[in-house]
Amino acid sequence: MFALIQENLTRQFKALELLSSLLEEEFGLLCKRDTDAISALEFSIHELLRQLAGERVTLKNSIQGVSLLDYAGMLPDEEGQEVRRLFHIIDSLEQRCSRQATQNTEVSLALLDQSQALLSFLYSQISRQPEHLYSSEGRIRQDRPEAAIITGRL
Repeated sequence: MFALIQENLTRQFKALELLSSLLEEEFGLLCKRDTDAISALEFSIHELLRQLAGERVTLKNSIQGVSLLDYAGMLPDEEGQEVRRLFHIIDSLEQRCSRQATQNTEVSLALLDQSQALLSFLYSQISRQPEHLYSSEGRIRQDRPEAAIITGRL
């Protein structure tokens, strides 16, 4: 039983190391604004997270809902120490991945805001500006920029 749990924790540890490197790579791609590469990388990240969640469920089922540290307390000293060590390493990797994911999110949202502002500016530059012209009666003419089916007087 201990071997299965240790293998599971080791797989989680390796998966989180890979997730950390993928998130750092994503940050670099965000800084370069390489959207195609970011999209491809996102699929890898999501698949890795799916597999990691599966490992967590398997671990939880194998220790029958007991917390991992409580389970480590029930093991002999060497095995318990190994489980605690892996638990703390996994926890620190999760924290690092969380911080990197937050940073990536902030950068991507900033880029989204910047792109939206640029699009709004470009749209305002190419859209028709209202002209203040006088009509033949000497009044300021009111143009209707929206489409109109019927024109004229009744």
